[in-house]
Amino acid sequence: MLRVAVIDLDHCQPTKCGTPCIAFCPPVRNKIEAIKMGENGFPIINEELCIGCGICVAKCPFEAIAIVNLPSELGGDLIHQYGVNSFRLYRLPYAEPGTVTGLLGRNGIGKSTALSILAGQLKPNLGKLEDGYGWEEVAKRFRGTLIQDYFKKMSAGMLRVTYKPQNITQIPRAVKGRVREVLTRVAGSKPIDDVVKRLELEHLLDREVSALSGGELQRLAIAAAILRGGDCYIFDEPSSFLDVRQRVRAASAIRSLVGEGARVFVADHDLSFLDYVSDTIFIFYGEPGVYGIVSGPYSLSEGVNTYLEGYAPLENVRFRRYEIAFSAHSPPAPDSAGGPSIYWYRMTKTYGSFRLVVEEGSAKMGEVVGIVGPNGIGKSTFIKLLAGIESDDSGNRIEYRSLSYKPQHPEPRDEIVADALRRAAGKDFDTELYRSELLKPLGLDRLLDRNMMDLSGGELQRVAIAEALSKEAEIYLLDEPSAFLDVEERYVVARLLKRLAREKGAYIFLVEHDLMLIDFAATRLMVFTGQPGIEGHALPPMGMREGFNRFLSELGITFRRDRKSNRPRVNKPDSRLDRIQKEMGEYYYVEAG
Repeated sequence: MLRVAVIDLDHCQPTKCGTPCIAFCPPVRNKIEAIKMGENGFPIINEELCIGCGICVAKCPFEAIAIVNLPSELGGDLIHQYGVNSFRLYRLPYAEPGTVTGLLGRNGIGKSTALSILAGQLKPNLGKLEDGYGWEEVAKRFRGTLIQDYFKKMSAGMLRVTYKPQNITQIPRAVKGRVREVLTRVAGSKPIDDVVKRLELEHLLDREVSALSGGELQRLAIAAAILRGGDCYIFDEPSSFLDVRQRVRAASAIRSLVGEGARVFVADHDLSFLDYVSDTIFIFYGEPGVYGIVSGPYSLSEGVNTYLEGYAPLENVRFRRYEIAFSAHSPPAPDSAGGPSIYWYRMTKTYGSFRLVVEEGSAKMGEVVGIVGPNGIGKSTFIKLLAGIESDDSGNRIEYRSLSYKPQHPEPRDEIVADALRRAAGKDFDTELYRSELLKPLGLDRLLDRNMMDLSGGELQRVAIAEALSKEAEIYLLDEPSAFLDVEERYVVARLLKRLAREKGAYIFLVEHDLMLIDFAATRLMVFTGQPGIEGHALPPMGMREGFNRFLSELGITFRRDRKSNRPRVNKPDSRLDRIQKEMGEYYYVEAG
């Protein structure tokens, strides 16, 4: 049995707790205790002496300790360990020339670590914390595999790797100038016109990088990676901040790289995006922040379905207690007789050269209205009008009795997470029901003592969602809650929204680009059409089938249903199914015959 002990130094506070983990550790092997205070002022667990009794885990008041028993054969698969009692990654994914390998797994499970190693930015230590190994020694570890050839070429300077990082918000700090200048500089003598057209960057060429939005920065980063060229391309979460149309175009641009014989790695949480771009799938499972194990390769369909099922057949391991399930049919709308509806009047809102027209509409008690449309079409503006944050062009402002609003981009503030949630939830915060139904599913029980200024993007997003859903309100408005969340966290959010609507009879509005989250949660759709940045038109809520057909027909995109899991899968443009479904007028919900 391989024993893994991890102490989360972000949560460990030895000066506050008096180190009960050390005080209660049972003496073993000649009365030598398995936990001692290290020179860094934090406890250190000796994994060879630890007997896995779990006392220290139970005694730690900050839930900073995790002890896990793994199969002993995994010991030889250890790729990288960040330090004593720190996260470790077992095994690596690989890609053959001329293929796209998709990486699928939870946040904090090692995907970015694996990509950093494959990009040559992080040298794997194979568990040797002191001195480490050179690339040639690392290559020998993978003797007889594609990974050995990959690392040998990398160490010899014979492999050019292009890496598109996960965090694109830092780009304006490192890159200055106009978009055209940046792309021309990266491309060298190569023309940029084709890539610019593919990623719809034409109207941004003369704009300063510092003035770009999140979606524009993402497309710039993808374009720069493609134009830089290489033998291997690595894209870490390329779909973030992109709308549905932009995701399909970005996936198509990335997919085109295989024609050059390149290896391509893509890690993403949008299953439709991975489904469109990938040839094979590697699954990452384990315990976030503790350890990650790479399983695969799987064929595309088998890999995604395996992840949804939560069972890895190659290792005979169940890594999730529940299956993520889809419905092949549009859900029924709530019965209007169940309670009153809320209404909004026809509105217009103008910002400079942009004008939004909102048609008169209504929402039923107990339903989740999904809001879809391209970036820059006015979805967030509509949410702000509903929230009463903005008034329309006539100066009128909507006022409902009570509402809760989660903005598109939550701002960190100097406040402890527990204090923020306690203020939002009131007396419910201290109940076991609140902990079991909200805190634990969103993984916030281990963040309660953290300052919101110190949270990552995904952690801040989860806190903002919990804060919004904790409030007693008539209407809940959530603007793009899936940003920075992994597949399982998105599924948790969908279940929370459906339960809140059902049990409290709330009216919920959900702005989202991840069609699978909309598919999970929504009962009706509100479609925004028009010309991004110039004019937007918000149609009244309609049935899911009608709404998706209206929305996707304008984009020219069709989805089919996977025969095994019923998950939506993007059809390749002009494929046989794409043509058939367009003739049928069925772009998303293909009803079974």
